Amino acid sequence: MKIRRLSSQQADFDAQLSDLLAFESTQDEKLETTVAAILADVRTRGDAALLEYTQRFDRLPANTAASLEIPRSELRAAFDGLPAEQRVALEQAAQRVTAYHQKQLQTSWSYTEQDGTLLGQQISPIERVGLYVPGGKAAYPSSVLMNALPAKVAGVGELIMVVPTPDGVRNSLVLAAAWLVGADRVFTIGGAQAVAALAYGTATIPRVDKIVGPGNAYVASAKRRVFGVVGIDMVAGPSEILVICDGKTNPDWIAMDLFSQAEHDELAQAILLTPDAAYAEAVHASAERLLEQMPRRGIIRTALENRGALITVRDIDEACAISNRIAPEHLELSVENPQQLLPKLQHAGAIFMGRYTSEALGDYCAGPNHVLPTSGTARFSSPLGVYDFQKRSSLIQVSAQGAATLGKIAATLAFGEGLQAHAQSALFRKD
Repeated sequence: MKIRRLSSQQADFDAQLSDLLAFESTQDEKLETTVAAILADVRTRGDAALLEYTQRFDRLPANTAASLEIPRSELRAAFDGLPAEQRVALEQAAQRVTAYHQKQLQTSWSYTEQDGTLLGQQISPIERVGLYVPGGKAAYPSSVLMNALPAKVAGVGELIMVVPTPDGVRNSLVLAAAWLVGADRVFTIGGAQAVAALAYGTATIPRVDKIVGPGNAYVASAKRRVFGVVGIDMVAGPSEILVICDGKTNPDWIAMDLFSQAEHDELAQAILLTPDAAYAEAVHASAERLLEQMPRRGIIRTALENRGALITVRDIDEACAISNRIAPEHLELSVENPQQLLPKLQHAGAIFMGRYTSEALGDYCAGPNHVLPTSGTARFSSPLGVYDFQKRSSLIQVSAQGAATLGKIAATLAFGEGLQAHAQSALFRKD
C-alpha cells in the first residue's frame, strides 16, 4: 500500500500539503440538472412524483404515498426484536448522547434597565424537523441517535424521518433507533425526492422547517438547493481524521484509527502527524499487516493511497499549526498530556484526547455529536447540537422614559441615513 510520505522540512511542503487537501468540489452538471428537475417535479406534482421516483430508484411497488409510511407498531416490533446486546448498546448510547446534549440547552433570558426598559431573548424550539437517514447497503442507526436526540432535547414538536429502503429491505436496527428516539413519523423514501418532499410538503409528507442528516451526492445537492425554503444542518464532504502522535502509542492503534475513517468511502481522508519518522514507518507497517483483515479493505486502500498521508513534523507545536491549517473534522491527540495542546488548537470539529480515546467512540456512544464540519469548514462551523434546533427572538419593551432617551438617539441616526419615517416614528413617542 503506497501511502504518501511528507516532511514539513521539504522545500515544497506547503504545495504538497495543499495538493493533499485539495478536494474537487466542482458540481457535476448532469447531477445538478437531475436534482433540479426532481425538486421541481415533486414541488409541482407532490405525491404522484414522489411515488414515481421511489418506484424507479428504490424499486418499491408502492401504489399510494400512504403505503410509504412505516407504522409505529413496526418500529416498536423492530426494537423489541433486537438481540439483547444490541438493544442495550443502543439504549446506553442514546442515554449518553441525551445527557451530553442536555448540557447545551439554552433558556430565555432578559434584564431590565434603570428606566424600566426590558431587553432579552426568547428561546423556542423549531416546530417540525426532517431527518434524512441513509439506507440501502449502508445502515446508520447512530445517525438516527445523533440527529434526533438533540432535536428532542431542544423540544422540537414533530420529527419526520425518511429512510430509503431499496427493494423493500428495511434495516431493523435503524427502525429500532427510530422508535427509541421517538420519531413521530417514518417514511421509506430517499434521494433528492425525499428532500423535496420534506422541503415543500406533499399531501402525505408534512413540510418541515429544517432538514438534517447525511446522504449521497444527490441528497447533498438537494439540501443545498432547498436551503432558504427550509433550514439545513450542513452540506458535508467526505469523512476526515487527523492524528497527532508523539510516537509513543501502539502503532496498531493508530493504523486502525486511520482505517476507521478511510473505510467510509474512497474519498475519505486520513492523515498522521508525528515528529518521529521511524514511528510513521511503524504505523505504515501496521497498516500493511492489518489491512487484509478488513472486510472493506478495497475502500480503505483506495482512500489511503489517494488522500492519506504520513507526515513527519519538527515537533508537536508544528503539528498543531498544521492541524489548524487543515481544520479537520476529527482530531486525535495521541500524546502524553493532550489538554496542554488545547490552547494551540483553533479549528477542529471534535478533539479526541489521549491514547485511549479512539475516534470511533465519538461516532457511537461517547456523548458528543458525530455530525461535524468537514472540508476545512471547522474554521467557522460547529458540531450539530441542541442550538441547531432552537430559534432566538429578541425581546424589546421600552418604557416611557426609555422612549425619550432612545428616541433621540434613533432619530439622529435615522436622519443621518435619510430615513425620515424612521426618525419620526422614534420621535413621536419621545414626549
